[in-house]
Amino acid sequence: MSALEDFQLFGTQSAPAQWLVVATGIAALAVVVPHSLWRVSRNAITIAHEGGHGLVALLTGRRLDGIRLHSDTSGLTVSRGKPHGPGMILTAAAGYTAPPLLGLGGAALLAAHHVTLFLWLATALLVAMLVMIRNAYGVLTVVVTGAAFLLISWLTSPDVQSAFAYTAVWFLLLGGVRPAFELQSKRRRHNDGDSDADQLARLTHVPPALWLFLFHAVSVCSLIGGGRWLLGL
Repeated sequence: MSALEDFQLFGTQSAPAQWLVVATGIAALAVVVPHSLWRVSRNAITIAHEGGHGLVALLTGRRLDGIRLHSDTSGLTVSRGKPHGPGMILTAAAGYTAPPLLGLGGAALLAAHHVTLFLWLATALLVAMLVMIRNAYGVLTVVVTGAAFLLISWLTSPDVQSAFAYTAVWFLLLGGVRPAFELQSKRRRHNDGDSDADQLARLTHVPPALWLFLFHAVSVCSLIGGGRWLLGL
């Protein structure tokens, strides 16, 4: 029976072997830790980061004008609405917290054996984000990422789908930890006052260090909780 005939969006799939779960975690770690690979793989974290800004902007009633993704792995999300208040605060806070929280949500789905549902939800989010991309490099990165999820979920065997899904979730969890440390290091070396933490400090009159602590806490707690779910602990 083909993968297409096996397709069940809300069905459950068999749990992968423990060695595969561990192997996919190691594979994800291998593209997060080395700087040379991180410079490329970080593009996927930027997609989640800017997507988080955009999604929360819409959910809080702001108007989303567009998203740009750049080849240096930076990004920009532009929304319109009140320049202060809860909506603006939540939108600004969503960037660094989005990748680990998406990883945590993905880990919950995989722990419940919903591999296909995870793959298709990820694809749907990428398609929705594509509509708001406003530069060529951003379109390219989102299309390539979305195509990978679509082709894996549509054309491959359940074992390949599980391996891909677990690698993706591990990557979100592990890759979601590093940006907060990079932001902390960047602010220590050269603080231009334009980071998410600095913007949040101006919006809330809470020191940037406390927002950095929040980013660290969310990413580390998501990694611990998501990792336990993935490993079945």
